[in-house]
Amino acid sequence: MTLVYKENAPLSIEAAQDLYRRSTLGERRPVDQPDRLAGMLNHANLIITAWHEEYCVGIARTLTDFTYVAYLADLAVDAAYQRQGIGRQLVFETRQRLTPACMVVLLAAPQAHAYYAQLGFEPHPRAWVRPGNRS
Repeated sequence: MTLVYKENAPLSIEAAQDLYRRSTLGERRPVDQPDRLAGMLNHANLIITAWHEEYCVGIARTLTDFTYVAYLADLAVDAAYQRQGIGRQLVFETRQRLTPACMVVLLAAPQAHAYYAQLGFEPHPRAWVRPGNRS
């Protein structure tokens, strides 16, 4: 299988909704609110997508200054394509676009804790989250 990784490639809201639903991340993102999802995609600084032919199978959505810090807000891979190194490659492709000293920060789902450790991420005990209005 040949995959192509693209930087800031056009991705329709419908395709993004479909991808998020086909990954476990769809359970924790507003996929049923197309305006919010569009805002998430339109305002990210860096989006790397993985494509199998014309089918988007993965996404890394990042908010960054490219120099000091990058917040990897979303890393999602279609469940049918998982365990093939796509998530690892999405993180690698993201890192390639940042300066070497730029740190990457993320909030991991509990079931992904061990996965991120395999990619060289270290747990940080001082992260804080102030939730927004859920409606």
